[in-house]
Amino acid sequence: MRIARTGRRIGEEGFTLIEALAALVLTGLVLSALGTITAQLLPNWNRGFDRIQQSELVGIAMQRIAADLAAAEYVPPNGSGRKPLFDGSALSVTFVRTALGPNVGIGLDVVRIGETAEQGGFVTVRTRAAFGPLPPGVSPLAQIQVSDPVVLLRPPFRLSFAYAGPDRIFRDSWQDADKLPAVIMLTVRDARSERVLSISTATPVHVDAPARGESSDGDFKGNAKDGTQDDGKINSAAQKQGGS
Repeated sequence: MRIARTGRRIGEEGFTLIEALAALVLTGLVLSALGTITAQLLPNWNRGFDRIQQSELVGIAMQRIAADLAAAEYVPPNGSGRKPLFDGSALSVTFVRTALGPNVGIGLDVVRIGETAEQGGFVTVRTRAAFGPLPPGVSPLAQIQVSDPVVLLRPPFRLSFAYAGPDRIFRDSWQDADKLPAVIMLTVRDARSERVLSISTATPVHVDAPARGESSDGDFKGNAKDGTQDDGKINSAAQKQGGS
């Protein structure tokens, strides 16, 4: 009786060798399927994460560039000149603004934002130099030695500039002009596909002419009205440029 009971108990509990092998085979198939699915999804996940990270970095860079350009000031290179120190081309722009940074004092900076050749392509770099009166008769850009490079955009992104005066007609250069441009268009393209990114924008320059000694209330109201209309035109132009 004891032996019979023990035999029945052993037969009822546990698994046979065939059942254990079948369970191991099923477990291996499930793990193999999960590994295949993970191997297919992980690269797409990494590419999506990199794309989001790049978009955030480009957005931060564009905000910084727009803030720099908006703060450009009407400053002649020397006392004998009346034209502001501003040189803008399609791929670079040089201007004067209030010094900004933790290690700079009170004063003005000459800022250059433009492309520089690097291994793997072109990068957009911001450099600066302390502003001081320059001797007349020589190109100011040839005398300014910029330093403190900060990389703002890396491949495949490329930044180009366009400039417009009060007429709101954009052109590829703004050099040797009596005034600063009223609006600067910032266009970001993917160098691989030449596609214009929606993050492209336009920024108004706060001060584009020398300060006036006097202004009436009517002039102030007129300037405020013109500024409101200009903001609407700037936003419209930026939307059109981004949509193209």
